[in-house]
Amino acid sequence: MGISASEATLSPADLDWRIRDLENQLRLLRTGSICALNQMLDLKDLKTGLHSTRLAEWAVRLGEDLGMSEAALRDLEIGAMLHDIGKVGVPDAILNKPTALEPEERKQIEKHAEYGWAILRVIPGFKPASLLVLHHHERMDGKGYPAGLNHAEIPLGSRIISVIDAFDAMVSDRSYRKGVNAEEAVRRLLADSGTQFDSEVLSLFVDITLTDLVDFTESV
Repeated sequence: MGISASEATLSPADLDWRIRDLENQLRLLRTGSICALNQMLDLKDLKTGLHSTRLAEWAVRLGEDLGMSEAALRDLEIGAMLHDIGKVGVPDAILNKPTALEPEERKQIEKHAEYGWAILRVIPGFKPASLLVLHHHERMDGKGYPAGLNHAEIPLGSRIISVIDAFDAMVSDRSYRKGVNAEEAVRRLLADSGTQFDSEVLSLFVDITLTDLVDFTESV
């Protein structure tokens, strides 16, 4: 989409209207793309789709409190909503396995971060969000995947997604285990502060959600 030669001769008021109309179309395209991909996740695994919606709400709240720019918050929302989109490339037998994964199966499921990056990076405007998806399983100590990044090398958005993703995964029921309560999930997160998780992000997450954790887990 763009402004044609004939549109360039429009009056300033008409040109402004046309620009705003194009911007609105781009917003609708962006929203439609997010909804379509999230629907794809629902078709693959309903719990994964619901998990992603919850994650986006909490991620944006954290990003706002950390002073992220409006553009960065948009990328964070996309990245959080679609951080698991790469799971469409993981066999159902592995995603839904009722017992613990074997090492080779774990390697396959870890590929979902790269698959998600490959999907999102080709959508116009989604490249920054694709990098958040690629790195949302990195660790502060450099022992994460896929690139083994550490500390500030990890995008802030990825560090935010990492904390909330881990919390939501722990409180949610899985095919092979029942979720823990919110207090236990927080205890486990704090035990890995500074090693797996960004200490500042984690501390803020705990502080701003302390009074909301019960309501949050009741929605799981």
